[in-house]
Amino acid sequence: MATIQWFPGHMAKALRQIREQMSLVDIVFELVDARLPYSSLNPEVKKAMGDKPHLLILTKLDLADPGVTQKWIQYFEHHGQPVLAVDSRDRKVASLVTKKAQAVLEEKRLSQQQKGMQERAIRAMCVGVPNVGKSTLLNHLVNRNVATTGNRPGVTTGQQWLRLSADLELLDTPGVLWPKFQTQEIGVKLALSGTIKDSLFPKDDVALFAIRHLRTVHPETVIDRYHISETDMSEQASDADVLLAITAKLGFKDDYDRASERLIFDFRKGKLGRLSLESPADTIGATEVD
Repeated sequence: MATIQWFPGHMAKALRQIREQMSLVDIVFELVDARLPYSSLNPEVKKAMGDKPHLLILTKLDLADPGVTQKWIQYFEHHGQPVLAVDSRDRKVASLVTKKAQAVLEEKRLSQQQKGMQERAIRAMCVGVPNVGKSTLLNHLVNRNVATTGNRPGVTTGQQWLRLSADLELLDTPGVLWPKFQTQEIGVKLALSGTIKDSLFPKDDVALFAIRHLRTVHPETVIDRYHISETDMSEQASDADVLLAITAKLGFKDDYDRASERLIFDFRKGKLGRLSLESPADTIGATEVD
């Protein structure tokens, strides 16, 4: 499997700006993909935050397995991490995010009131990996198109302040990755979810990972979507055999790169159902979860 890395100069600049602006905000909203909450957590952002109050927002809730998402919420809450799972298109999302931020900062704001400090809008920094749905969420939070959206990484290129209401102001930042992934599997998951530009990774490697995962959790999804047989998905068949069977059924002859691309985009668009790529027990270990 080829190594997947992506850390161009503009990401180093974005991380530096995040560190420089951290003192201006009361809380950090870190957006992660609900399908891979652990793998889409940026360790460099964690370093930049320090002790700053932190709300973890799981986006793309409508694409993730609801049962697995609930386990992640329980895991983060058990470890004292405020968390909120959202479908960015929900009309109540602005209210949900504002109320959660107020709850996280309640003790600090009460202390400020007791000191006679004038109450003002909460200032939040919005951070996350590329294509995590940050722009979509921000547009729904402020109820207008203030951030460019797209199903590809690198759409947001600069910082901007957005006013949600009298209660909340947001500093939007470009999506950022980190210089080196802890494991190659994290890179593959990020590639499959659309965080890394498609031109920068071998599509067949990512498609084979998706097939391996689907064979474990939802093999019937592959059979139904691509009309392959149960024999094609049997234990005797390798992941590569399954990819070749899909390629043939799609009418792509031996163009498995094209079939790999179709599989990847089907996953991203939810055409394979609501799927999560990792659970707390599998990713972190049952002992840590308990």
